[in-house]
Amino acid sequence: MARTAEKVQSLVREDPEMATILEDLLDHDGDLQWQDVSDDVSSGQWGRLLEKDILVEGDTGFEVGDPDGVEEGLAPDDDGDDDSPEGTSWSTYDKLAGVGAVGAMIGYSYSPIKNAIGGTINVVLGPLDSIMPFYVVILVLAVLTGLYTTILQANLTDMEKMSKYQEQAQELQDKMSAAKERGDDAAVERLREEQMEAFGDQASMMKEQFRPMVWIMLLTIPVFLWMYWKLGTGTIPQSELNMVLPLLGEIDLNGGRVLVFPAWILWYMMCSFSFSNIIRKALNIQTTPT
Repeated sequence: MARTAEKVQSLVREDPEMATILEDLLDHDGDLQWQDVSDDVSSGQWGRLLEKDILVEGDTGFEVGDPDGVEEGLAPDDDGDDDSPEGTSWSTYDKLAGVGAVGAMIGYSYSPIKNAIGGTINVVLGPLDSIMPFYVVILVLAVLTGLYTTILQANLTDMEKMSKYQEQAQELQDKMSAAKERGDDAAVERLREEQMEAFGDQASMMKEQFRPMVWIMLLTIPVFLWMYWKLGTGTIPQSELNMVLPLLGEIDLNGGRVLVFPAWILWYMMCSFSFSNIIRKALNIQTTPT
């Protein structure tokens, strides 16, 4: 019965006229043929009822296979719940984090901000730099940023909500393909309107994905500014800046460039991507919806 109810609900979502059609079929006594209801039921709608096994063969025609299940599927949802994920709202702290991240980004082109952030962060990272070569410091920072990036993504992103967004988008695509295959132009037009309405859900999904990013940027941009500031001070020995990168050979982290990237940023990215994957697997953290 539950399976029939799900099929009925799916048909009604796809074609609201199906609710009236199914109610009329429930009131009909005895078997029937499509010719008996062709004035009210299109051939496409009749075919959908047969395809979903709502109508099954009887002695002399067709009949509703599971009347109780059909009634259950047509019954209103008493608790008012639906399958649509709730919209995402950012808290005041999320918005402040976004403002802080944007403000920190200005430091890349505005020296006073860069110097202020770099000098402040140096209080914490300076002792680490004093006992390790700079390329090892970059590696350590890449591991740390990869760790909190993974944790923030896992805790600030609602994976269930993201999955619902993706499921709804896929369901609309499947319905559109099925409607085109059976030549149901009315259903195609209606589904196109639903897809237009679903753009709001796509915006909510992007908002959900971007929420952890503002916190990640708020924490990561100062780290980058410190490295940028530290390299600009000229206090790092050249021996700590020369290293061998895979496939590239020996390179100067401060002066060398690979394509459009300074060598130190490329080294950081290589370390961050590698260790982020290791951290996700080690902690069994999911950062993408299923």
